[in-house]
Amino acid sequence: MKPKHPIAAPSRPDSSAKKSSRKIKPVVARSGVGEVRIIGGLWKRTKLRVADLPGLRPTPDRVRETLFNWLGQDLSGWRCLDAFAGTGALGLEAASRGAAQVLMVEQHPALVQQLLRTQAQLGAVAVHITRGDGISALEQLAPSSMDLLLLDPPFESTRFEAALQAAARAVAASGFVYLEAPLAWSDEALAVFGLARLRYLKAGAVHAHLLQRKVLTVA
Repeated sequence: MKPKHPIAAPSRPDSSAKKSSRKIKPVVARSGVGEVRIIGGLWKRTKLRVADLPGLRPTPDRVRETLFNWLGQDLSGWRCLDAFAGTGALGLEAASRGAAQVLMVEQHPALVQQLLRTQAQLGAVAVHITRGDGISALEQLAPSSMDLLLLDPPFESTRFEAALQAAARAVAASGFVYLEAPLAWSDEALAVFGLARLRYLKAGAVHAHLLQRKVLTVA
């Protein structure tokens, strides 16, 4: 699959925009807090630091491995957006597997700086990092322009519906939406957004969903 539309970095939301539910606190990450590893692709086994920040919950290794088994290991040419980037584990997994463009959006300034350092260390030229609100970034995407949208809001967030609505508009007909949530989303609940569940996994407290546009049938 070849990229058709370049990803335009969203502008920083103004003061009137709805703020992200991620708590923004002037917390400095402590050394030795933790780490996760990129599982596959060009940067396999690369360690990513996990800062000690409220609400930061990296996608578990098992879940990421399963997700990219579902998607296939080769994402060459894919256009991706990681709307709540955090440590960057999801977006960097996509870039590691050959995605042509990966836009990573994060609200917390300390996490943005960590992402920028990781990007520089990896020489990740396909990765673009911006500080901002994930849902605003989703809403600014052109319709049907993305091959993969990664949605992993803080579990205490109340913005899952807004994220799904924006993602359903932005995903290509043959593209995918990945949703990570504290509860399972039913087919009926997803149908409201025009999405259908292709795959599902529960791992501990994590409910992982791979979604695609719902195919409309003509009576």
